[in-house]
Amino acid sequence: MKSAASASSSAATSFKLGSSRLLALAEQLRVYKPPLCSPFDEAEEMRAYQESTRKLVSHVGFQEPMAPVSLRPEKAAVLICLFEGDDGDLRVILTKRSSSLSSHSGEVSLPGGKAEEHDKDDGITATREAEEEIGLDPSLVDVVVFLEPFMSLHLLRVTPVVGILWDKDAFNPTPNPTEVEAVFDAPFEMFLKDENRRCEEIEWLGETHLIHFFDYKTGDDDYVIWGLTARILIRAATVIYQRPPAFIEEKPNLKYSKMLILKKSFSMFLDESDTGNQQI
Repeated sequence: MKSAASASSSAATSFKLGSSRLLALAEQLRVYKPPLCSPFDEAEEMRAYQESTRKLVSHVGFQEPMAPVSLRPEKAAVLICLFEGDDGDLRVILTKRSSSLSSHSGEVSLPGGKAEEHDKDDGITATREAEEEIGLDPSLVDVVVFLEPFMSLHLLRVTPVVGILWDKDAFNPTPNPTEVEAVFDAPFEMFLKDENRRCEEIEWLGETHLIHFFDYKTGDDDYVIWGLTARILIRAATVIYQRPPAFIEEKPNLKYSKMLILKKSFSMFLDESDTGNQQI
């Protein structure tokens, strides 16, 4: 498999296939810097691990000088692959997960997955997973920016990777049937509009969360984009279009990560199943 650097280089040779709009977007994103006050705070994360470990060993009755418990969240990356549609609109590639999967079956998600030890960065993770899931050759994708990571409620640290597909006709989707049921694309700007959108409030570990649902129909197929996938796309669209959404967006408050870490820790001893990348 080609590295992210070679993939980016190969994609760069296809610049002539991109419109001036895509070229301008690529340049805009290459200089984007995630906010300094990112909701994902590495220092606070470490303090949370230390505090959770103390609470954990106290709860299960061990002396504190014990074998260390690994509580650091697993890393994952998703690919926000953008291309220009036939009408000149910006579109994003999405997938519908296989109905045979044990978690989040039949739900809409971005291509991506957990990092592997040999992955050099999040771009490698996202493009590797996209190739495995939908047959998207990494050499076709120009990775332009990594956005600030999101923390799922099951302690998966998910980094959105924005890439541009300069030549959409070179991509022939070949979904892996064990993981993906369908591949489709949607207008990217829809994630800033208050059309075909609804929301619900849920309570989780003493916190109230606003969950967005976007209904999208293409041909005879109806899709619902929601939860973590919707949150990531709202944030990405806000950055790319440089304007806020036309609705109230919950600002992810990850200060409650201590509670999540503690819950995850207890699950190690209580044999509680972990569903991985939870949509909320």
